[in-house]
Amino acid sequence: MAKRAKMRPPAPKAKKAPAPPLGVRMAGTFRRLFTETEEDRAHEDELDPPRPFIEHFIDLRDCIIRCALSWVAAMLIVAPFAPKIIAALQWPLRASGLDGQGVAVQGLEVGVGFSLFMTTMLWGGTILALPALLYFIFRFVFPGLRRHERNLILFTLGAGVFLFLGGVWLCFSFTLRLALEALMAINAWMNVPVSILQAEAYIGFVLKVLLAFGLAFQFPMVLLALGWLGIVSSEGLRRRRGAAIVAIFAVAMFLTPPDPLSQIVMAVPMCLLYEATIWLVRLRERMAAESAA
Repeated sequence: MAKRAKMRPPAPKAKKAPAPPLGVRMAGTFRRLFTETEEDRAHEDELDPPRPFIEHFIDLRDCIIRCALSWVAAMLIVAPFAPKIIAALQWPLRASGLDGQGVAVQGLEVGVGFSLFMTTMLWGGTILALPALLYFIFRFVFPGLRRHERNLILFTLGAGVFLFLGGVWLCFSFTLRLALEALMAINAWMNVPVSILQAEAYIGFVLKVLLAFGLAFQFPMVLLALGWLGIVSSEGLRRRRGAAIVAIFAVAMFLTPPDPLSQIVMAVPMCLLYEATIWLVRLRERMAAESAA
């Protein structure tokens, strides 16, 4: 009889090394993207070779012309959609239910339609042309920057755009509706009920509040840039947390309509972004300390 082959026990599986914590992985990614390396220094002379001043002036002229043409083209593209944009800006009024109570947006002057058309075309064209404007500006500036500087600018720009759109969305979805309800309730309480809203005043009010929210959400990016340049430190931001929260609520009080709920809706996300900024500035300081070691 043939001898049975001896069954070998299966080889033990190699244990996988545990994945590093999320903070360590993010620190490594930041270090690769935003820290100058020896390879970057070796290729520094290849970034932007010296050229006559007249060539830089010609590049600047071309950049300005392309930006202007892009802006004009974007305004012409937006122009046919101006009535739909004006209708969309009236959505907070409809969402608040005030239109069902007889409140309506109406024009009170002969030229109100043309005025709203120019306002919509100007604002809409600027927003639509913004990617092209940034592309041409960076195309002019980037050749003279190092890799980590370009990455830092792109990161700051991307985060700034995201925060701006987040602030506008928060305002358009929640704050404007709540603010209109609160303001109309105050008018009724003061025995001055309002049933007609002047079109120019209403559209201007909506655009100003949307812009205020978008710009307010850029505050963390300003602190992050100051921290990246070493002007402020994470420890200093941490020590002044209380004063910063008071300042944020004070700014929100001036930028939002006069009701407490709108102020809270703006201030709470800004406080959370302030905490995130402290963490990012601290991460940058650790990277700088490791590079100097």
